[in-house]
Amino acid sequence: MRKNSIFLLCIAALATIPLKAMDNKGISFTELSLDRFTLIDNGRPATILVDESDKTGVLIALKALQQDFKAVSGTEAPVIYEPGQGKPIIIGTIDSKYISQIIKSKKIDKKELQDKREKYIMTVVSEPVKGIDEALVIAGSDMRGTIYGIYELSEQLGVSPWYWWADVPIQPQRNVSLTKGTYTAGEPAVTYRGIFLNDEAPCLTTWVQNTFGTSFGGHEFYAKCFELLLRLRANFMWPAMWGWSFYADDPLNSKTANDMGIIMSTSHHEPMARNHQEWTRNRNTYGGQWDYTANKSGLQRFFREGIERAKDTEDLITIGMRGDGDAGLAGSDEDNMKM
Repeated sequence: MRKNSIFLLCIAALATIPLKAMDNKGISFTELSLDRFTLIDNGRPATILVDESDKTGVLIALKALQQDFKAVSGTEAPVIYEPGQGKPIIIGTIDSKYISQIIKSKKIDKKELQDKREKYIMTVVSEPVKGIDEALVIAGSDMRGTIYGIYELSEQLGVSPWYWWADVPIQPQRNVSLTKGTYTAGEPAVTYRGIFLNDEAPCLTTWVQNTFGTSFGGHEFYAKCFELLLRLRANFMWPAMWGWSFYADDPLNSKTANDMGIIMSTSHHEPMARNHQEWTRNRNTYGGQWDYTANKSGLQRFFREGIERAKDTEDLITIGMRGDGDAGLAGSDEDNMKM
């Protein structure tokens, strides 16, 4: 009963959230004027200029922004890779082609981004690059900083982070403009911010089966999770792990996380970037016993493979070892400490 009550309270709390993006900083949905930057003019979104060789996660978020503009205005925002006419939105990380040019010309202070973690600046700049009179510039200190800047703009347009998961309506707009100035959320105060998909069966597993057609959490499901996390300015996840194996079920899961900018880890009893299901399904391959005193070489091989697989990712590695399946370790405390 207590669990049901808590669940109902959570649903009630979600229902009280206004069905639009909150705190539209400097945004007007009616006024267009020379002293404001126009984002949508009579249903036509501003063009977006980006370095096509920028970080993968930035380009993924950019595609989402295009769709967000379409959801608001009815028209997808065009993307260009070379400067054109008009007053575009320029998006990129600190070391990308156009942001580097803007910093070099001192239109943005490099010190605001250099050596900063997950920070963005959103500002209107006159003559940012050759051939452009004015642009809204979204510059990030790193990939996630740029992504957060992109999704900040989406939210100010009226697209809730929960538009897909909670079917939050998006209010159509014909005109949208922004007060000229500089906007930033600064660096996050907490380094790792995310969720653990705990106790996924039967509710989540059934929903995934009905929605994505898989008996496991695949990359299409996790991509939706990752997008939500990034829109909420999070960066971290422990994946579901009762009957699912994030790494083994779908080889694209880890790649999708890394491409989009989500730091993955494993739960408190899954050391060295290995899911417990990987052990459960293949224990005989690694000596059969989850016992370091009796099966040291098998466990070392199991752990080593996890670390080797994670070498090109941002995965945060869980260390320490509990008993098989989150049980207590066998043996005395004294013997375990010596081990």
